[in-house]
Amino acid sequence: MDLGETFSWEGRRIVWGRAGSGPAVVFCHGTPWSSLLWRPFAEALSADYTVYLWDMPGYGRSSKDPGHPVDFGVQADAFTALLAHWGLDRPHVVAHDYGGAVSLRAHLVHEVPYASLLMADVVAIPPSGSPFFRLVKQHPDVLTQVPPYIHEALVRAYISNAAYRQLREDDLAALVAPWLGDDGQPAFYRQIAAYDERYLAENEALLDRIDIPVSVLWGTEDAWIPVATGERLAAGIRGATFTLVDDAGHLIQLDAPVALATALRSWLTGVSS
Repeated sequence: MDLGETFSWEGRRIVWGRAGSGPAVVFCHGTPWSSLLWRPFAEALSADYTVYLWDMPGYGRSSKDPGHPVDFGVQADAFTALLAHWGLDRPHVVAHDYGGAVSLRAHLVHEVPYASLLMADVVAIPPSGSPFFRLVKQHPDVLTQVPPYIHEALVRAYISNAAYRQLREDDLAALVAPWLGDDGQPAFYRQIAAYDERYLAENEALLDRIDIPVSVLWGTEDAWIPVATGERLAAGIRGATFTLVDDAGHLIQLDAPVALATALRSWLTGVSS
């Protein structure tokens, strides 16, 4: 499934792709990821659903202009505009990491209607952020200036730490690649510097407004965001289900792909019937 389409929004270039037929399912990635993580799951579902992938501005293959903010608010605005561009009516939304905050804000603040929402190891409510994430946020300008080989080593170690199992070299290289080079290196630190927890606090204060089916999945070995945060998120949403995925860290797509694919299809079958 190729991201062969582009959407121009407020000077940004957002790449996206669509495949399949049936009810609409939109995937939202997080940081420092891209739609690449969701691609095999979208492709597997495309026989029964119309699946949509997109790279947020500042991520993956979308534009990384240093003058464009990339905070939660901007990403939710972009997502709202993209959904309107697609002309979707109540899509199912699947989110990971940062995508949780973005999809929640689009639904709760911009009042975009969804058919259902599944969130896997999401950044959605405070607190959040690994120790390295917090360090980068305190010194983004300094780290932007490190030599490229040191930067690449940092990003590789950071991404590897998100997984419970050892990543395959080709998977790791693909996840690191968007953050290398003259555009990628500053963009990596810029998106961390833009992190603002007030958006997460706003999300949490509005959770009781959600009246759609919601599922929260969490890797038992998530070293970035503890299971207790996922439990608190699910408890704040009326009727939400909470499911633990064994032997999975924050990179649940690569740690437990079979369990995640099974949970996704089961969830979508249930809420689409």
